This record gives sequence, C-alpha cells and structure tokens, in this order.
Amino acid sequence: MAGPARRLVRPTLFICDLQEKFRGAIYEFAKVVSTTQKLLKASQILDIPVIATTQLRGKLGETCPELGLDSADGVKTKVHADKSAFSMWTPEVQKAFKGLGSEKRECIIVGIESHICVTQTTLDLLREGHKVYVIADGVSSCNPQEVLIALNRLRAEGAVVTSSESFLYECMGDAGITEFREMSNLVKEYNAKTKENLQALCKF
Repeated sequence: MAGPARRLVRPTLFICDLQEKFRGAIYEFAKVVSTTQKLLKASQILDIPVIATTQLRGKLGETCPELGLDSADGVKTKVHADKSAFSMWTPEVQKAFKGLGSEKRECIIVGIESHICVTQTTLDLLREGHKVYVIADGVSSCNPQEVLIALNRLRAEGAVVTSSESFLYECMGDAGITEFREMSNLVKEYNAKTKENLQALCKF
C-alpha cells in the first residue's frame, strides 16, 4: 500500500534579488535572509526546485553568500538569472520553468522588494495560471510601510499570503510522509528565528 502523499505536489521556490548591495537598505534584511535559508533547507529535504534572480548584478552585487546558491556544497538552483526587468518572469526564467514540466505549479516567493519585484513577479505568475504563495516573513522593502500595502494588493489579486511555517506544513500535508521527521527537526531548529522574523516583518 502506498504511503501518504504530499499536499502540494509541484512547488517551486522563487528567490527574488537578495543581493549584497541591498543589505543596508532593506528593512530587516537579515530576517528575510533567515527565512529564505529555512526554505532553502526545506527545498533540499523535499526536492523543491529553486529559481533565483539578481537585479543588475554588475551594479548591485551578487546574491548574499550565506544562502549558498550554486556553491559546491550549497543549493543547486534550477536557474540563477540576472535581469533588468523588475519581474522575475524573464525569458530565461520562463525557459527553465518550462523544463520542470507543463503542469501548473505552486510558486513560493521570498525576497525584495515587496511592492516592486515581488509584486510584479506574483502578478505575472498568477496571469500564467500558477498558484502563488507570498511568504510574509520572507519579503520586505526599503520602506516597511510598503510591505503591508503590497501584501494586501497581492491577496486581493489572488495570491496566498502566508507564513513560512504554515507553507511548509501545507506542502507536506501529512505527518506520515517520509521526510516529516527531517522537516520537523528543521522547524525546531528555526523556532526562535521564526518567532523573531514574524515579530519583525509581520507587525504592520
């Protein structure tokens, strides 16, 4: 008899423009990075493909090294693209995304800025018919007030605005899946940080 299946079967993690040059400008940048690290670890456990971008990398720098994207012992991204457009939904990303299969997918978005690149990426993915989860403790902007405005708009547009922990449990859907113990340990590992991140980024 087959074991329990995951609730979400085609998730993809989008990491938007978490670059060095933004570290001092974005409200609670370190908290966004922390939530992203948790989701990246979950992506390795659950074998979730990762799509990452930078905005004008030559001017604004590389992705933060602590995320470990593309490093020999770090996360292997499906694509790590540079862009000038604000939306992540560039031709390069679309090509990589199509390589995952023709089905509609569950797209999880973290990164910056909430009201610009995250918003435009979400709108593009919704237009393409994908289900989009915007992680409230994983997005921010230079001005914190922009975050609530953006999340309210995206919720009204049809995106699911949720927390990282809620998403992870929804992705699993059943404590009987093979990866549950490892995922449970991950949630415990980040328990204190998750509380801090929620308090910092979800208070508006």
